[in-house]
Amino acid sequence: MDDKELKNIIEAALLAAGRPLTVDHLVAMFEEANEPERDVIRKTIDTLNEEYAERGIEIHRVASGYRLQVKKELAPWVSRLWEEKPARYTRALLETLSLIAYRQPITRGEIEDVRGVAVSSNIIKTLMEREWIRVLGHRDVPGKPAMYGTTREFLDYFNLKSLSQLPTLQELRDIDSINAELDLGDTGPAPETAAGDADLSDAPVEADGEDAVPEQEITGAESDTPPQVDETLH
Repeated sequence: MDDKELKNIIEAALLAAGRPLTVDHLVAMFEEANEPERDVIRKTIDTLNEEYAERGIEIHRVASGYRLQVKKELAPWVSRLWEEKPARYTRALLETLSLIAYRQPITRGEIEDVRGVAVSSNIIKTLMEREWIRVLGHRDVPGKPAMYGTTREFLDYFNLKSLSQLPTLQELRDIDSINAELDLGDTGPAPETAAGDADLSDAPVEADGEDAVPEQEITGAESDTPPQVDETLH
């Protein structure tokens, strides 16, 4: 098999899959007698990316493998193909997600201690349904509270290979300055009810007002160094 044919096969596979593929996934497409070496697969991907340098697509490595995708700078145009606007999430949800990402494993009570208000059950439910967080275990204290952490789906969604690629607090500065740079309107603190946002299971998590942040943005939390995660891709 020549290099051109191998490039075409890998390119077609990544396009058809519609999801990240590991090197093992790509190798498995070939009969045993014709299996390319894994290093050859990786070099072929690098070659394809060099060819894509002046084009609108790229092969990007995320937590679950390699993904063929539109380049980030072209998103404003490509997004117009879909009439449905991306979901916008409340500041409370993004702060909760950020704390989980930076301080995992973390319990709901520990999140509440940092935020100073109760965490809505609806927020945890939404993050679980999106498969951005999962239960890693239970803290060995009375009540055995669940400890939450992020998932590979979280990394894939935010175009990350590992948690080490999350920005540090020094890079993030603070949520208000980030929102101002993103031109999201009023960035004042989100209004809280007298009881915080505790267990309002019927309260909306998505929002379209000033306090909402676009789905593709993620805010920081309370750690200078992001936690590590296994980023090995076979």
